[in-house]
Amino acid sequence: MNVEARTADRGGSGVPGGRRKQRVSMADVARLAGVSSQTVSRVSNGHPAVVASTRQQVLAAMRELGYRPNSAARALRYGQFNTIGVILFGLSSTGNSRTVEAIATHAAAEGYAITLIPVGVPTQDNVLGAFTRLGELAVDGVVVIIEVHLLDASTVALPPGVHVVIVDSDAGDRYPVVDTDQADGARQAVRHLLGLGHPTVRHVAGPEESYAAERRANAWREVLLAAGRPAPPIERGDWSARSGYEAGRRLATDPDCTAVFAANDQMALGVLRAFHEAGRPVPAEVSVVGFDDIADAASYLPPLTTVHQDFAEVGRRCVRALLAQIRNEPAGPGTDLVPTRLIERGSTAPYASGLRRM
Repeated sequence: MNVEARTADRGGSGVPGGRRKQRVSMADVARLAGVSSQTVSRVSNGHPAVVASTRQQVLAAMRELGYRPNSAARALRYGQFNTIGVILFGLSSTGNSRTVEAIATHAAAEGYAITLIPVGVPTQDNVLGAFTRLGELAVDGVVVIIEVHLLDASTVALPPGVHVVIVDSDAGDRYPVVDTDQADGARQAVRHLLGLGHPTVRHVAGPEESYAAERRANAWREVLLAAGRPAPPIERGDWSARSGYEAGRRLATDPDCTAVFAANDQMALGVLRAFHEAGRPVPAEVSVVGFDDIADAASYLPPLTTVHQDFAEVGRRCVRALLAQIRNEPAGPGTDLVPTRLIERGSTAPYASGLRRM
């Protein structure tokens, strides 16, 4: 008897306009494969105690019948959903989008899916709403890509029993944290420019509320002060090329500005345009360094010297830390820093005082 006939015997119809076919059951697969329903269940759940030939026989029956395991029932039975929640403010920034991509990739390799929970505006109420929605979803754990100062325990409580890893924030001793080494990346950028002989380094920082921007700005200032160099006023941007351009236009009017460290590559792009329009060539007269090492950084004009962030490694470590909690492996609070490295390209050059505009 063919598959359509067997389905029809259970009350379905294989012809247009007929009755809707019933869902294929585990028992149907067991009958076709000539095994017990328990064996089908073991194959569905990836249980190792199944002979390879039997496993292939069951999988073939599943494909022939179009059987789809009931993941909800399996989750209720085993207390595991194989899903990771990700709370974040948005995907517009390079860091967030690439980190989420890496989390999804490494989660899939471990047999997990991800559920995104965006928070449009960073308010306490919106964050509380995100955690409330999370509590209603079938997830085994959550990665939080969010500013930790909003995780005030007196206002926002994480759902009980949910495993958590924080990304790119300072969670103190409450949760495990995975972060790029923001400070060391900034130190490398500023030391590189000082090593080229520049008297000081101007900084185009990210938003004040950003943990990453604050870490980079603090490190920029510390390196200058340690070297006995003045720390000029910060130019503030919002991570966009437009804001970098506006900051660059202001900096271009200062003849003493010969080196700029931008807190990300998009703002560095705006800085490059501003200096070009002002007739101050990069790197002949002004050197520029970015942060992130986005895919297009090497195609800037000139190619951008920048600090490389390993977003793939951040995502891998997030998944590893979360699965360690889910599997009850030894783990605890603390910060796992992913190293950065400076990528030298054509946007930086030795200080040339003779070219400085007067």
